[in-house]
Amino acid sequence: MQKTFRSERDAAKLLKVSIRTLQGWRVAGSGPVYAKVGKRVFYLDDDLDAFIAASRRVSTRQRADAA
Repeated sequence: MQKTFRSERDAAKLLKVSIRTLQGWRVAGSGPVYAKVGKRVFYLDDDLDAFIAASRRVSTRQRADAA
């Protein structure tokens, strides 16, 4: 199966956040897993899907680490 990579811009569009938000998440270690080749950053679709799945909540009171 072929892996699909997205650019930083495309990943931000998919997650509906700004590129700056993605960059901040990378610095903090709280965003999706990424790959860096030279100066370019890429995201695997599988990693973006996993990040979204890990962000699911059943209540606004649910803590992020209690998922």
